[in-house]
Amino acid sequence: MTGRFWHEIEGRPWPEVQAIQETRLRHQLAYFEGNSEFYRAKLKAAGVAFDQIRTTADLVRIPFTLKTELRDSLAECPPLGLHLAAPMSRVIQMQATSGTTGSPCYVGLTQHDIRVWSEMGARCLYAMGVRPGDVCLHGHSMSKGFVGGVPMFQMFQHLGACDIPIGADAGVERLLRVLADQRPQVVAGTPHFIIYLAERAPEVLKQEAKAFGVRNVAVGGEPGGGIPAVRARAEALWGADVREMCGGTDLGCSYWGECEDKSGMHFCGQEFILFEVIDPERGHPLPVETGVKGELVYTALDREASPVLRFRSGDHVEVLGTSCRCGRTAPKIRCFGRTDDMLIVRGVNVFPSAIKDVMAGFEPRTTGAIKVVADFPGHTTQRPVRVKVEHGRGMAGAELPALKAELERKLHDVLAFRAIVELVPPDTFEKPGVQKVSLIERIPQGEQSAPLAAI
Repeated sequence: MTGRFWHEIEGRPWPEVQAIQETRLRHQLAYFEGNSEFYRAKLKAAGVAFDQIRTTADLVRIPFTLKTELRDSLAECPPLGLHLAAPMSRVIQMQATSGTTGSPCYVGLTQHDIRVWSEMGARCLYAMGVRPGDVCLHGHSMSKGFVGGVPMFQMFQHLGACDIPIGADAGVERLLRVLADQRPQVVAGTPHFIIYLAERAPEVLKQEAKAFGVRNVAVGGEPGGGIPAVRARAEALWGADVREMCGGTDLGCSYWGECEDKSGMHFCGQEFILFEVIDPERGHPLPVETGVKGELVYTALDREASPVLRFRSGDHVEVLGTSCRCGRTAPKIRCFGRTDDMLIVRGVNVFPSAIKDVMAGFEPRTTGAIKVVADFPGHTTQRPVRVKVEHGRGMAGAELPALKAELERKLHDVLAFRAIVELVPPDTFEKPGVQKVSLIERIPQGEQSAPLAAI
């Protein structure tokens, strides 16, 4: 810890960091060659020799690793697949994905891997305002093997903070009782669950959440923490500073974290992970510079058990800057959603999180809760898209037609696509909990939509 940063590398000139990454890449590639049956076969099939990859620029010669390949590998060779690159005798922890885009994937961790994950996470937490000695109420799931559970607990411990591992699985009332009993400085959870938790506080505790002295709210696990209206709502409810973090099961719990400038999440895996931004449609690398939008691709630089090489994350981001007033030199991003959630409406790319961002700007006339109805095959449609929006409490029936028209007009003006808004009553959608909030309602072809009490 160096005062402004958890680790001094966070303030080093970025070219120096890139030089370290080049060296680490060569070491990791040698490790792949000696220990990974999966990647030996993959590079051989591509006609690429490991010793031909000497720099990060050479990585384009290597084909991407896809999530489907990892699932197939796991199925072929349980428990951790052909891409396991360390003896099972050295694997001391496993984590699982949520399986929201298919069957769950599992990753193994050696003691060294846990230290790396915890170090990256500590950098994120420190950037987000968490300090050694802080007490944190853990609002992510602790019971399903997700990285928001035990690995996040380990992140807080590595930082020197005290994590109370209650977890979202325990339920809202239990979490709020612990909040009142322990008065933590930090609360962590998904953005939508954190808001719901605070909204329930007056009912359960007879006091507002902001009465309990929380200083920092750390959100992650789903897009939303960087949406201005969502952040503003959470900060108002908690009376606390809300910052966002991001990671992924295949590479680590968290390796992007937002500083006090709140202008994007800094990369915090400097010497542990190499990231690329690519055009998701063509697969071409894009320059990492302000304003660039694309999909993140990752290569592990210091991983033993389940390393990945040019792994397509599916996370669609915008690079928001390559410098910052906080002094950190790593690029910073905002994540809009997953490329497999993206809809193409008459040639326009539309992310559900962007729709939510627009709708949240109409609170309190809306609750901010939405569902995008995908009643067409795949991700492409030539028709207007149905968007269900919860109207605000106390909205009179006579007010709803004008609100519907206003919402449709705003979506067209901001996102350049045509929507058919269906206003539904408050509390129509399931409240946030252990699982991530899905903003898409997919209707199988041949099925009719359920009748709506809607305008």
